[in-house]
Amino acid sequence: MAQPDRREHDASLLERLAGWVLLLEGWRRVVLTIAAGALCTFALPPYNFPAVGFVGFPLLVWLLDGVVVDPGRSLIRRMAPAFVTGWLFGFGYFVAGLWWLGAAMLVDAAAFAVFIPLAVLGLPAILAIYYGLAAALARLVWSDSALRIFALAGAFALFEYLRAILFTGFPWNEIGVMAAPAPLLMQTSSLIGVHGLTLLAVIVFSSPAILIDRRGRGPVLVVAAALLTFHLGFGLWRLQTHPTEFVENVRLRVVQPNIEQSQKWAVNQAETIFERHISLTEARNDTAAIPGATIALSPDTTAPTTGAMSPPPQTLVVWPESSFPFLLTERPDAIARIAETLQPNETLIAGAARIEGPDIETSRVYNSVYVIDDEGEIVAARDKTHLVPFGEYLPFQEFLEGFGLTQLAEMPGGFSAGAARAKVSLDGAPSFLPLICYEIIFPGEIDVGTAETRPGFLVNDTNDAWYGATPGPYQHLRLAELTSVAVGLPLVRSANTGISVVNDAYGRQIGGLALGSTGTIEVGLPRAGAATLFARFGSLPFWLAFLVTWMAAVVSRLRMRARID
Repeated sequence: MAQPDRREHDASLLERLAGWVLLLEGWRRVVLTIAAGALCTFALPPYNFPAVGFVGFPLLVWLLDGVVVDPGRSLIRRMAPAFVTGWLFGFGYFVAGLWWLGAAMLVDAAAFAVFIPLAVLGLPAILAIYYGLAAALARLVWSDSALRIFALAGAFALFEYLRAILFTGFPWNEIGVMAAPAPLLMQTSSLIGVHGLTLLAVIVFSSPAILIDRRGRGPVLVVAAALLTFHLGFGLWRLQTHPTEFVENVRLRVVQPNIEQSQKWAVNQAETIFERHISLTEARNDTAAIPGATIALSPDTTAPTTGAMSPPPQTLVVWPESSFPFLLTERPDAIARIAETLQPNETLIAGAARIEGPDIETSRVYNSVYVIDDEGEIVAARDKTHLVPFGEYLPFQEFLEGFGLTQLAEMPGGFSAGAARAKVSLDGAPSFLPLICYEIIFPGEIDVGTAETRPGFLVNDTNDAWYGATPGPYQHLRLAELTSVAVGLPLVRSANTGISVVNDAYGRQIGGLALGSTGTIEVGLPRAGAATLFARFGSLPFWLAFLVTWMAAVVSRLRMRARID
């Protein structure tokens, strides 16, 4: 008899907690809602503690249960309390998850420190509108059934999708990321993408809220448990049945120079920065060559693994975004130095500013990737197509410059967007798709589902030095890893100050360098996986799952109305 009494006691505690949350008013309700959103950020990198989702989302469900709606008012007025609840939750989530954006304003504090409140509070306030609209939409089909968490999941997934595409898109820290703290839990993204993970995450995280429900609790809890079991089981199966394999005769040398952002474009540091890249490239497994540098070796450097050869005839050297503190095409001496450094069958993939026109003041400047062969010839170039607003260019430039605003990048007029994204073919190695900086957080824009467009691996060259030792670089890495797993391609990531990694197509790290360290990663090139469901069909599987979820919520709402009528 002790066990039933214990269950009843636990249910009673949960009911009392839910009742207390439902009846909250005024500032206490505001504080709890913001805190619930902020708590959820501990599921994100670098904390990676998804259990907080089982607290934050049940609180949100109960807070929405407690929304008072006057049926005599207009639709907008009826939805306003739910919107405010969702907005407060989102404001807490985005402030706690994006506060590190303020660090970028301190690189040139004299010019940009005044804008810290806009970055730390203004942007979260805008992004929170998506969550406010999601809560309002969910409340529109809310019911007294446990299926109301399907309404919440569908609404959040829909507005996370919209957040990724509207106004150039900003899908940073989507709720689905909370459900993917490790490779085991990333694999579901290969089926339904990160938007689908959001759908799954909200259902699973919200499930404790319905433990006290009387109507429809059992089936919904079974669905939530089944989703969690599938999420874990599919990840385990995929990792166990797809061991890491390497491309024969190809190796990688990923350089992490660790240049502080305050020095990155200093004229008097240009040669020092360039020579650091050169020295790290020349080190080649010699840990004593660069004082304080780290050489991260893969297992196949010292022992045979699938497809590995020693020494390999082809080496790909990868430098980070904006590696050159000058325009490379105006420095034939630098190109000659690169040719001198690269050994036969070594190819350099490096981030660089590329100019079209007579001078930097009147020409188009692109944030690009150069491919340079061992004779110093630039054999390919690709331009960044998805630029960072306010970072690489200033929207409504003439208008906003009148208020003293400029983009963070030290480039007259900002960068121009490239015309198209395309893979780069290499001699003696698989092709690759360059994704510069935060281009990699937009998996929906990456066309890699057909034989014609599919490369052998992804190259993400980036510079996260703007954000220092904050959660920002860890979050950026996680988003890159999720894109890699979603499309089933290895990730080769060179980040100026970190975090540089080489991952296989399933998110397993082959080699990496810590944030703030200097060094190189010497590893084999992992082999590409088969085109995933997401790579082939994009968001279609997500939309099918969304429709099923949303229809279940709508039917529950209609049944409730029928009972009332």
